[in-house]
Amino acid sequence: MSCTSCGNKPGCDDRKGGMFAAIDETLARLYPTRRWGERDDDGAAGVPVDVSARLTDLIAKRLGAMTLFRPGGRDEYCDYVYALCFGRQPSVLEVREAVVSPAEAWGQPDAPAPGDAPIVEELYLRVALSSLAPFAAVQQVAMQMWRAGDDVVIAEAPRTGVFDPVLLPRFQKLVAALTELEIRNLDFGDLTQPPEGFDQQPYTDRYGAPAMVANYLFYPQPCSSISTTVHVYR
Repeated sequence: MSCTSCGNKPGCDDRKGGMFAAIDETLARLYPTRRWGERDDDGAAGVPVDVSARLTDLIAKRLGAMTLFRPGGRDEYCDYVYALCFGRQPSVLEVREAVVSPAEAWGQPDAPAPGDAPIVEELYLRVALSSLAPFAAVQQVAMQMWRAGDDVVIAEAPRTGVFDPVLLPRFQKLVAALTELEIRNLDFGDLTQPPEGFDQQPYTDRYGAPAMVANYLFYPQPCSSISTTVHVYR
């Protein structure tokens, strides 16, 4: 079904009009020079940590899922809430974040494994909560774990939105929780293009591609970049 033929299009257009206006106002306030990396943090007013904690608990109840809050990295300007949608506990995410050890999650290691295929695969909804504005954006994330000798390799692969139909009922509940806490959900698909009229050179010099709207509001890395970590199996 196309947007033009969708019966919900008028209401969606109204909602998206407000969303785009909020994005434009925030970008103009935070980036007066219209250049990535030249941000006026005096204009920042993001999602407070206590609200993030409430959201983490609320999502766990509404989705009946394991949730985990993770502060953003040093270069990021958002925090994250993960909701485990398909997988089991202890989860790969809990191992990566050192909530449990690999041995606690999966038992004592057998003989070293070659690491040629994932042993555990999980699917999450990941909420990015901006530190710059009361905005959230949701992506589906695949988490995989390999054994590689005496190590565990964990890869996180986000997509640019939520695409799998099986995730949509959970996604709708998650968005309702964001609305309840007065956090504006931004449709991720609308964040994956460069903002009009912005100088892309500073970002392109660093990453080799133009900055998307998401890179101004949430984090600097490309939206679907895969992150990999290595942990000793013990």
